[in-house]
Amino acid sequence: MSKGCELHRDGDWAVLRVWGEVDLSWSQDVRRQVLDAFAKVRALAVQLDAVSYIDSSGIAALVEGFQHARGKGGRFALLAPSEPVRAVLELARLDRVFPIYADLEAARAA
Repeated sequence: MSKGCELHRDGDWAVLRVWGEVDLSWSQDVRRQVLDAFAKVRALAVQLDAVSYIDSSGIAALVEGFQHARGKGGRFALLAPSEPVRAVLELARLDRVFPIYADLEAARAA
């Protein structure tokens, strides 16, 4: 399965759409894209509906983005995590830490 990520602007938010398997082989790329997005915007949503697998390195990239946003007074949200992603988030109890929304409109309204 292919994997990748694509960043686009939507008003004052950036949306990073991620797909495929987020594992050690490329989680650093995801981390870099997350952190680089904050050079351009103060609000980032990471869309995870097309992620088929995520390991601890992928979760760590998301945690770092969340902490970076909090430290800079920005906003960070996860959008529509797939079942495999949601299972990992719940197992680590991070579903209680991350702001998780069905879509960007819900994140904006929060």
